[in-house]
Amino acid sequence: MLSRIAESLFWIGRYIERADGTARILDVYLQLLLEDTFVDEDTACRALLGVMGSDAPPERTLRRGDVITSLAIDRMDTASIAYSVNAARENARRAREIISTELWEVLNTTHAGMPRRVSGEKVHELFGWVRERAALATGIADSTASRDDAWSFLTLGRSLERADMTARLLATRALTEDASPSWTAILRSVGAYEAYLRTYRGVPSSTNAAEFLLLDRLFPRSILFSVHRAEQCLRDIEPRHERVGYGDSAQRMLGQVRAELEFRPIGEIIDDLASVMDQVQTTTTTVSEAVRERYFPTHNLPAWVGERA
Repeated sequence: MLSRIAESLFWIGRYIERADGTARILDVYLQLLLEDTFVDEDTACRALLGVMGSDAPPERTLRRGDVITSLAIDRMDTASIAYSVNAARENARRAREIISTELWEVLNTTHAGMPRRVSGEKVHELFGWVRERAALATGIADSTASRDDAWSFLTLGRSLERADMTARLLATRALTEDASPSWTAILRSVGAYEAYLRTYRGVPSSTNAAEFLLLDRLFPRSILFSVHRAEQCLRDIEPRHERVGYGDSAQRMLGQVRAELEFRPIGEIIDDLASVMDQVQTTTTTVSEAVRERYFPTHNLPAWVGERA
């Protein structure tokens, strides 16, 4: 497979998942601002922008409308839903000969339907629409793609981004004590509430809910499940032949963060939730860079060499 095609597939997976995850985080957090009138809106908005990696202007008070503009509809902000939708469509255009017609049509239609402005009463509707379009895109990819290297690169991107977005969602619990969504709200935002109830059979507690979203091996949006899936994709792309250790730095880093999560007591993770989630986000970034260096480096461009007499 050409490296440019592999790179486009990797980023299609990441951007679809990023749009979906951002919509989920914004939905649950903005709902908190509506329901709890005692939460300081400026503090909460700045904390949320920080978690999402977007710069907050220091010179004025922030309101929920500013967050919606920055993280939902601003096409120039790399953390926004609109940017992710556009980037997924552009990468799909570059990989047009590989992806199915159905997937291309979904991404193209989603890009065309992304609004440039949204009123306050339509915000929840927008987030629901983004989640539905992301689910449609991933469902079509699941049902139309051969399980080859193209599928592995697409799924690798999705898995890394899903681990990152779940970590960002959990990090919102550590923003401020009075400006954090409840565990029930967080579970509902990722469609995990019913699955959680079937597993733990009780009202969500901080320990059980965090354990479910961090360490459950069967729930597809847990961080551990996503890391496992990413490791499997890397093994499928390039099977391991060495008898000792790992030659692939991406696999090594994923294995380290997985071991840290699996073998560290859940109580310690909750007590240090912000830094642990920051470590997960840092790992997904460094793994993404390692994948880029190994499979689609941009510095190895072909160059003409003059003939010698």
